[in-house]
Amino acid sequence: MASDESKTPISSKGSSAYLMSIVRTLSSSADFEHREQEKTRIEKAFRESDKRLGELVANDYQNVTKILQSFSKMTKSINDSREKIRKIKEDLSSCKTLLHFKRDELRKLWRDGVEHKAVLSMLEQIEQIKEVPDKMDNFIAKKHYLHATDLIVQAVAKLEGPLAGVDALRDLKVELISRKETLHEKLIEELNKQIYVRAVQTQSMQRSGSARLSRKDASVWGLTDGTSNNAVPSRGAPTDPNKSGVHSEVTEDLNQDPTENLTHFINILMESLFVLRKLPEAVEITKMRIEPELLSLVSKATQQIAESAGQQSDSLAGQSEPRHLLDLLQLIFQQFRCIAATHQLILNDVRRLTTSSMPLHADVVYDMKDVWSNIQAVLQVLLSEYLDVRNSLSSRQQAPSDFDEPTMDISMYFGKKRPGKPKKVTLFRFDASLHALSTNSYIEDTRQFDASDVGQQSLLTLISKQQKICKPSAFNITAIYKPLKAFIHDIEDAMESTAGLQEFITDFVQNAFLGQVHQRVSQSIDVATRVDEEEGHKCFDALRNVIDEKVRREMGVPRPLLQSTVTVDESIGELQELMLALPDYADQFLTMVCNVLREYRDKCHSAYRDIVQHGSDDRRVISAMWAKDEDISRFLRSLPSWHTLQPSADGKELDGTVCSEQEMRALNSKEAIILITNLSTDETLIPQQEIITDVTQMRTVANVHESLEWFASRLQQMADSLAEQSRPALAPDLPASELPLQVIGDAVSVSPKTLESLRSLVKDFRDLAEVCLLLLHLEVRVHCFYYLLPVAKQSNYAGPIDDLDPDSNVLKLNKDLSSMEEVLSQSLQPKKFKYIFETLGYLVASIIISSVQFLKKINENGIKKMCRNILAIQQNLTNITMTREADLDRARQFYELLYLSPDDVLTSIAEKGPQFTGSEYDHLISLYHRSHPGHPIPVQEARMKRLREIMEKGQSETV
Repeated sequence: MASDESKTPISSKGSSAYLMSIVRTLSSSADFEHREQEKTRIEKAFRESDKRLGELVANDYQNVTKILQSFSKMTKSINDSREKIRKIKEDLSSCKTLLHFKRDELRKLWRDGVEHKAVLSMLEQIEQIKEVPDKMDNFIAKKHYLHATDLIVQAVAKLEGPLAGVDALRDLKVELISRKETLHEKLIEELNKQIYVRAVQTQSMQRSGSARLSRKDASVWGLTDGTSNNAVPSRGAPTDPNKSGVHSEVTEDLNQDPTENLTHFINILMESLFVLRKLPEAVEITKMRIEPELLSLVSKATQQIAESAGQQSDSLAGQSEPRHLLDLLQLIFQQFRCIAATHQLILNDVRRLTTSSMPLHADVVYDMKDVWSNIQAVLQVLLSEYLDVRNSLSSRQQAPSDFDEPTMDISMYFGKKRPGKPKKVTLFRFDASLHALSTNSYIEDTRQFDASDVGQQSLLTLISKQQKICKPSAFNITAIYKPLKAFIHDIEDAMESTAGLQEFITDFVQNAFLGQVHQRVSQSIDVATRVDEEEGHKCFDALRNVIDEKVRREMGVPRPLLQSTVTVDESIGELQELMLALPDYADQFLTMVCNVLREYRDKCHSAYRDIVQHGSDDRRVISAMWAKDEDISRFLRSLPSWHTLQPSADGKELDGTVCSEQEMRALNSKEAIILITNLSTDETLIPQQEIITDVTQMRTVANVHESLEWFASRLQQMADSLAEQSRPALAPDLPASELPLQVIGDAVSVSPKTLESLRSLVKDFRDLAEVCLLLLHLEVRVHCFYYLLPVAKQSNYAGPIDDLDPDSNVLKLNKDLSSMEEVLSQSLQPKKFKYIFETLGYLVASIIISSVQFLKKINENGIKKMCRNILAIQQNLTNITMTREADLDRARQFYELLYLSPDDVLTSIAEKGPQFTGSEYDHLISLYHRSHPGHPIPVQEARMKRLREIMEKGQSETV
């Protein structure tokens, strides 16, 4: 422990404490031996400390020497400093005594120095004041208006304050005060220039220039802060009115162009007006100049569009070129958006700078609603001129108000026709009444905007005097509706309320445009379906007028179409384009489409009825009655030949081989049986008035079929497209009856009820087209009955002379079939032409075979004549169908059986099997007995009985 304590360095205070501890230990100890041990220990520690000290001194001798020398120098310096301080105290005491004796002289010198400094400062201010005009001119030239404003305000304040008594500055004072009073006019003019010129020009450069802006163009719209070190601090107002607790300074950099940043430059101008205390006056003037500046802007934009069109304004005003109006409005919309944005900056600065110490009067302050109201007022009057609102309203034709009509059965058009009611004559109309004429003041009665000084009438006068870039017309709305709608949407977002311009457009479309569209379409349809008064019948010319070959090739249609159908289709196409151009009124246009289609459908049915009906008589041609007969029509539509005419789902034609030859023969036989059953009655011939004798009317029916089928397919495509666009994307499986009326993006949307009406009309046109085709199919067959029934009922086939020519009725039939083939091949597609004339040979053969019952007698000459009749018809049908009509060979073979005796015929049937029906063999045997009256009746009955036995045996063997 002693060794540890000896190694520990001990300070002077610690040494004394240690020594006192040793003394207390020795004095308090009563044991001598203990004191001796303590003494020995202390002595030993002392010797070790002494030894250690000697070693340290020996090792650090040089350092100890340096320390002693430094200590000596410090002691000497301290002594010298004490001597100098004592001497200074003595000198200061002496100076104090001397200054006390010269106190008055020193006070005088101090006063003279203060006076000279004040005079020098005043001279410097005078020199600065003299430089103010030049500096101000320099600032204004460089558009550093905030520096110029601060300079003139400070200069006038000095001239009216500290320098008020300087007579030499009197003229300069008058000049500076005058310049201060007129500076705000320069600032207001510059502010309006930035609103209506600078912002618009910058926007135009962005519209016509490259996609990437330069740094200078970008800074105009606030993409650079425009701050720097050489700036004038603002008056400590918040920049953002919504953040009243956050303040920022409006600065002006003398080393930069202040006009680079439009937002910052407007802040500078408003700050300068605030410093001049002319902010209320500037706000009032800015408010009053909104409408005149907008009118001027419209005039400049019109001139710009006219120059870009490269034509004289007079020639443009007479052309119907709505694209120029679209370009004008797009340019104006973009400029008006920039102007509104600039006004928003100004209003933000007004709110930022307006304080309780400088409130603005309520009549002076304006807001963005005032700006947008003036914009709408100018646009409304501009649109009134280009949309020709006054003339459109005064000459409008109201569309029918009730567009809904109940579903009508197509059979009503084929039923008994009621006597026509006499046409009502209009005694008077209300179009010229006071109530109707009052609509001419539509512009004045629409929503008024805040334009107390310049009203709507003055606006109309100013704009009407401007040059026009296109001919005013209500139909100009189609080209501008969508961009106009987008701009109105921007206005409503900014105003947070319904725009008056929207009300104007809505009223115009509903009260003027829709009526004009309806009138235009109605006139087009009336011209296309006008009644031919000179012909003496009600069939309108359009059913006889078809498009020429050039138009047909351009349209890409296989056969000629009715001019009326093409005209109606063009009108429907125009309405469909209007649905796309004005999607908000798609349902109204679709209703108009349905009205047009109903009117045309009625006229087509009326024309069809005039063809198949005999004047005022209720009787119709046989084919028309059969075509409307549900049973016959259903049967004919079920035949494979009919199905081959219908396009498949993928648009390809169906294969004609849908059934076997035996099945086809069975179906043809059934058709022939139905026709023969209805037409081949005893001793009854078909009257001439019950067939279509004029082959041109058959061409008309064929044209109607092709036209309405083509028209129905186009209407179906339109209906499918509208249904697809009207179906919401989120509910693709929703039934059409549950779909709401809405607009999805730019796609049109219509009500399910109107769309269902369109589909119903499509079905009506398709049904009429199919009825026309069935009519042609049946009419050709009725003609065969008309000419072939007299062949058996009226001709003599038991004459003594062999007549080498066919029967006259057969020749008439061949001529009639050739005429029908000529007109129908030009009017119908090949597959439909084939449908009409195919299986005709089987029917003719069936008619000739069944006619054997009407022959009274026949001999070999008559059999030859009948075979010549069959051969003549077969050759003619082969030329028409371009296929050999083998079915007529069967008819010829049937009559050649008359060369044989009935017993031979029966033997052939028993050996080879029956080739004809039992009833046909019955008629054949009966004719043989009528032609050979020498055979007794029992023989005939026996032969008939044997025939039935052979036929029954053949049937049982077949089974």
